[in-house]
Amino acid sequence: MSGDAGSSHPIVGETRLRVRYAETDQMGVVYHANHFIWFEVGRVELLRQLGFSYRDMEQKDGCFIAVVDARCRYRAPAYYDDAIVVRTQVKNVRDSVIHFGYELLRDDGTLLAEGETTHIVTDAQMKTTTIPEKYMKAFRQALGR
Repeated sequence: MSGDAGSSHPIVGETRLRVRYAETDQMGVVYHANHFIWFEVGRVELLRQLGFSYRDMEQKDGCFIAVVDARCRYRAPAYYDDAIVVRTQVKNVRDSVIHFGYELLRDDGTLLAEGETTHIVTDAQMKTTTIPEKYMKAFRQALGR
């Protein structure tokens, strides 16, 4: 994935997982919806890499990031026991919107899927709000700004 130009390099999180048997379908291929679960795993780990957790955002700041769009382009099948790398990065951030990008790769380097999720930032009542500055600073850093 390429990132925005800036004073430093964009941060790309890498999370490793192994395909479980329960994640495959009758044909022995990973069921397509599991890719979105893996995107979430990568996103949560990227936030940790940025210095905070999604739980902190919710519990300490009443800040929630609700998915409003999710996309996945499937490139190659994944199978039971494959080692998978989930690459995650912040693609864009605005006052109340965060856009993440993902790549799923088999450990041999094969690109399995590419995806994106767009999130709006809400309060506990699901009303759109702005991202608290401490998180905005981390997201800008992740963009390389």
